Amino acid sequence: MMEKMIFGRYVPADSTVHKMDPRSKLLIIFLFVCIIFFANNWITYVLIGIYTFYMLGISKIPVRFLYGGLKPVIWLVLFTLVLQLFFTKQGDLLFKFGPLEIYEGGVRQGIFISLRFFFLILMTSLLTLTTSPIEITDGMETLLNPLKKVRFPVHEMALMMSISLRFIPTLMQETDKIMKAQIARGVEFDSGPLKERVKAVIPLLIPLFVSAFKRAEELAIAMEARGYRGGEGRTKYRQLSWRTVDTLQIILLVVLTILLIILRS
Repeated sequence: MMEKMIFGRYVPADSTVHKMDPRSKLLIIFLFVCIIFFANNWITYVLIGIYTFYMLGISKIPVRFLYGGLKPVIWLVLFTLVLQLFFTKQGDLLFKFGPLEIYEGGVRQGIFISLRFFFLILMTSLLTLTTSPIEITDGMETLLNPLKKVRFPVHEMALMMSISLRFIPTLMQETDKIMKAQIARGVEFDSGPLKERVKAVIPLLIPLFVSAFKRAEELAIAMEARGYRGGEGRTKYRQLSWRTVDTLQIILLVVLTILLIILRS
């Protein structure tokens, strides 16, 4: 269930990806999100897949853990595939049953978009699984430092995004607890008419929002008690260090980008 959600969690390990500079990992994720849209045929998607699983392999994240966390997302990927199958009418007609028609272009587009969605989820999850919230904050703040010249609140923005990522699994666990409490009282979330299911969600949202605001207030009080007054004049205990492995991984992604541009249809 929701306690197995992997996005936003950090898994400590002694791997190449864990040891990389958070700035390089943020750049890799940003570039990957951009270049995945270059892929538009089987060869380019195979290259994207090889790179994705290569990064997962050197991260040493357990496959069983990844599979358990991606279970809820797989249904969304399959739903995307089905939508493309029935609503994309390009190429030769492969199958027809009454009003339902499946075309060769629909199958191809469905597989491509589903793979793109799947690879994006894997790579973005890899960032949070191998990088602690503090490292993400420091890396993001350093990369956005040039924006300070135009008075952009870089430190506050980086801190806000880091806290958001950190609290995703916490809120998911809170949602799961509230759902179980409601089910114990006889509420049914998985059965009955759609209208009844929507009504059942309302008692779930109210305590969830109350819990989220309570946690936010507790965090604010804790930060004030520790003397937090923003990023001005603050020094860092952990210093970021760009190493050879970071440069090599960036070069590898640049090579992949060039190959995608050359091989795309």
